Amino acid sequence: MTQHVTTQHTADSDPAPAGHRPPQSPLGWWRDAVIYQIYVRSFADSDGDGVGDLPGLRQRLPYLAELGVDAVWLTPFYASPQADGGYDVSDYRTVDPRFGDLGEARALVDEAHALGLRIILDIVPNHTSDQHPWFRRALAGDPEAQARYYFRDGRGERGELPPNDWQSVFGGPAWSQVPGVPALWYLHLFAPQQPDLNWQHPRVHQEFDSVLRFWLDLGVDGFRIDVAHGMVKAEGLPDIGPREQARLIGAQQLPFFDQDGVHEIHRSWRRLLETYGPDRIGVAEAWAPTPERLALYVRPDELHQAFNFHFLRAGWDVGELRRVIEESMAATTSVGAPTTWVLSNHDVVRHRTRLGSLARARAAALLMLALPGSVYLYQGEELGLPEVTELPDEARQDPAFHRAPGTAAEGRQGMRDGCRVPMPWQTDGPSMGFGPAGSWLPQPPGWRELSVQAQTGDPLSTLELYRTALRLRRLLPGLGDSAMEWLRAPEGVLALSRPGLVCLLNTRDEAVLTAAPGELLLCSVPEESRDSMEAGAPPGQLRIPANSCTWWAA
Repeated sequence: MTQHVTTQHTADSDPAPAGHRPPQSPLGWWRDAVIYQIYVRSFADSDGDGVGDLPGLRQRLPYLAELGVDAVWLTPFYASPQADGGYDVSDYRTVDPRFGDLGEARALVDEAHALGLRIILDIVPNHTSDQHPWFRRALAGDPEAQARYYFRDGRGERGELPPNDWQSVFGGPAWSQVPGVPALWYLHLFAPQQPDLNWQHPRVHQEFDSVLRFWLDLGVDGFRIDVAHGMVKAEGLPDIGPREQARLIGAQQLPFFDQDGVHEIHRSWRRLLETYGPDRIGVAEAWAPTPERLALYVRPDELHQAFNFHFLRAGWDVGELRRVIEESMAATTSVGAPTTWVLSNHDVVRHRTRLGSLARARAAALLMLALPGSVYLYQGEELGLPEVTELPDEARQDPAFHRAPGTAAEGRQGMRDGCRVPMPWQTDGPSMGFGPAGSWLPQPPGWRELSVQAQTGDPLSTLELYRTALRLRRLLPGLGDSAMEWLRAPEGVLALSRPGLVCLLNTRDEAVLTAAPGELLLCSVPEESRDSMEAGAPPGQLRIPANSCTWWAA
């Protein structure tokens, strides 16, 4: 069977009508779900202001249902000064006017449910905006409001030095002086406009319980918890040492990350979610130093899922991929949780660019979709979008970019704006169908040929590859939440077996010979077929294309 046949997408090939999806894991829908991340500012703009919004998103919901995903995760659309793309929240119960209003949010949830899609919201509990009423009262000198954050006296003769040596994730000190009171400082692990909350204060717990209930009552299906590993700081806020922090930041072994105290917060939220029934979930954005530490976030009485960043960071190497997959599955299996897999998101370089080619990106996607557990897709990866590395400095809005030294030409291209450029929907129009006018970040002209319109119906396109893979994932009972075995394979090839399916990943830059595992279902390389793989190969052997992934019915 050629890819030309398997990737052709028509209404007749849909596994089920929208809103009538096949049953998922009996242990919970999230265990084998495919969840699509939407960066709201960059998905669809309805009013022409260049910024994506909820009405625009609602108009595109049928696209997501047709793509074949199970749920949608939305980045923050709450009231915010937008110092960090909405992750600086000033009111957790209000929709920012540039994105819509609460009526639009309710309509979005209702329409998504009617299409068989669940909605997961981003919640930001580690910090608020500096414009949040609590922090404004704290700056005005209210001691009770200050106790909800980390206000500390500075060091030095006049308090002119920060209270400790912690560095912000975005660069520079993690402390800023209080205006008008230079000896008093407040903590912000990210931008100065994002003061960290003190989760030792009971009022903080009460407030977020109320916020979660507000959105659960509106009908959302769960929450992605931003910086879930950073909500508790080590007692006494001890110094780290600048060299030590630089060494440990990648491993997250720091007194402000992955502290054991965060787990009681997540246990309390699990109890709250369960009061709304078994299908509301919590997902941890938790950077942990090891898969074993990450598994602590998904113990039976904690959250339902945690992002597996170890897989995202794996290189294009069979040994490394197999090790990461094995370690990830062993850790989550030990606590009875599903493993999650992700290749791209709004904080990292898109995986097409990171892996070095579109061929590798397509192959990695098929590998990910063949693994046991749940998958997260980032908007635009189904189009094969690359990272945009040539944005002008004046267009960039990532606060990390503006806090780091140098210029883009000196190596700062890796900041987060490049993965947040708005979606191309059409081949024409001022913003390629993103909206009726321009877009808040400029889109490369070459993206017109990568747009949804350009790729729809093209059997060789990346979009149709994703659509077919997601359709097969639903139709093949062995995919999702079930067992996996490794198979013998030639050097440079990763081979795994699922019930009824064999997946072969060739990471080499040349074709390799291997025994035929069964009937070819799908190949990541355009126009490859079993006939072409057999051509020139010894009897009983196939020539598996370079940098490819193939699915076989076993």
